[in-house]
Amino acid sequence: MKKIVMTLLIVFCLVSVSNAQDYRTGIGARLGFDQGLTVKHFISEKSALEFLLATRWRGFELTGLYEVHNLAFNTDRLKWYYGAGAHIGFWNGDYTRGWGDPGTNYTVIGIDGILGLEYSFEDAPINIGLDWKPAINFTGYTGFWADQGALSIRFIF
Repeated sequence: MKKIVMTLLIVFCLVSVSNAQDYRTGIGARLGFDQGLTVKHFISEKSALEFLLATRWRGFELTGLYEVHNLAFNTDRLKWYYGAGAHIGFWNGDYTRGWGDPGTNYTVIGIDGILGLEYSFEDAPINIGLDWKPAINFTGYTGFWADQGALSIRFIF
């Protein structure tokens, strides 16, 4: 039984590595002003859905994005992408940082854009991306938020 499990594990790793440049799904961490998780799943050769769960402003935010990916600088495994989506968040006012009312909870709903660049390594099932994700809140704490950029590191398969 151990031999079968080890063989399947090795085959899975080899398949993951050989398909690393054209991945279907990636799961990982998003590191920036807001920190959290990222899941990206391609629904076609150039189109992907990305879901973000991030913590910020003493609360959290859930974002869904539709993205279009294209080859960047004629370089294999390097893609640039753009897209749009929406978010819902639950924040606690943080007057010490210059916004909101102390002790006030905000439910924010809005739209997002995204513009980024990502690279999938050939020899490892790893993908890194750098993006800028501006957002507009229509409810809760309204306004334009242009400071949401992040580095994403994903395991891809």
